[in-house]
Amino acid sequence: MPAASNRTGARSGCALLAAALLAACGSDGTQSADDDTQARAATSTSGAPRQPRTSGPEGEGTTAGAPSPSSSRTEGSRGATGTAPAVDDDAAAGVLSRQVPDVGTGKLVTVKGATSAPANGKIRTVRISVEGGLPADGQAFARFVLRTLNDRRGWTRDGYTFARTDAKADTEVVLASPRTSARMCRPLQTNGTLSCRNGQQVVLTWYRWVNGQEDFAGDLTRYRQYLVNHEVGHFLGYGHESCPGAGDPAPVMMQQSKGVKPCTPNAWPYPDGS
Repeated sequence: MPAASNRTGARSGCALLAAALLAACGSDGTQSADDDTQARAATSTSGAPRQPRTSGPEGEGTTAGAPSPSSSRTEGSRGATGTAPAVDDDAAAGVLSRQVPDVGTGKLVTVKGATSAPANGKIRTVRISVEGGLPADGQAFARFVLRTLNDRRGWTRDGYTFARTDAKADTEVVLASPRTSARMCRPLQTNGTLSCRNGQQVVLTWYRWVNGQEDFAGDLTRYRQYLVNHEVGHFLGYGHESCPGAGDPAPVMMQQSKGVKPCTPNAWPYPDGS
């Protein structure tokens, strides 16, 4: 009888332990990894400042060994994904031609020039570089990036302000060909069609800069603003977020290059500017 009693007690203890484990896990028995991102997504457009977090390389690619995202294309297939934008929109973003070479020279060229931060706050210096061999206007690209970063709807709401330099900087925003961007984003797998933040470098792929994403319905300016804010958001320490609900603006830290629905496209951390 004592042995049976001990077995009964052991089974009761196991049951209590199992209940405790289920309370800390998802219904399938795996730890819920989305709790933190869902909490941040719920406040992504509410006006309350986000709280950054630090992590390893981040972006819209997948980790090594994971399958490629369905929205990406294999290298060598660089077709357009959306409606061609107005010529003025391309020019303002530094796009001189909509051709997407698989690779440029492989060497980064720093865009010369410097601008002061437009406001007081947590100043972050930014160097702009463009891979040689791309049909890009580096100065126009640099102006587009800094104008986006210092917009009142952007990370300025969290107290940041951005200055441009052609010397040592807090971060380097790079515009690179599909093949070069894929190399620079490793160990993330981007197939050259997705962008990333790796270390202090923000790597934007020319493929997306030209083609955008189909859910943006040809609005290349909005997509490009999203891309800058999303990847620089990773540099500032913000992680990915999820769509809070059908018809809501997608959080800027949602991976919108992989698809926006059921949310609607959004380029800004604080779309209402407040």
